[in-house]
Amino acid sequence: MNHKRKKRAFGRTRNQKKALLKSLARELLIRGKITTTEVKAKELRPFAEKLISRIKKGTLASRRNVISKIGYLSGKHYDSLNKKFENRAGGYTRIVKLKRRLKDAAKIACIEFV
Repeated sequence: MNHKRKKRAFGRTRNQKKALLKSLARELLIRGKITTTEVKAKELRPFAEKLISRIKKGTLASRRNVISKIGYLSGKHYDSLNKKFENRAGGYTRIVKLKRRLKDAAKIACIEFV
């Protein structure tokens, strides 16, 4: 039973789920927009928004924290995201629902920065 379980498991172990979110967040921060399933996008949103909040602080400790969460992120991407969201208080991402995937009819969504 899934009583009081707020997070989605995706049928993976904890480390596999962590690696999935890490790779999705890295691609989102680098590209600015990715297309994935709706469930993965909804799970990625709070993870990515917390990373953006850390990036906005602009300190060395926050930069190291982001690197520990997602791996390497170039200074160019780090600085551009910091400038892009410096005046925004929250809500850095949006999820746009797209058509279902043809092969398995999975719900597809695009997650992007506002």
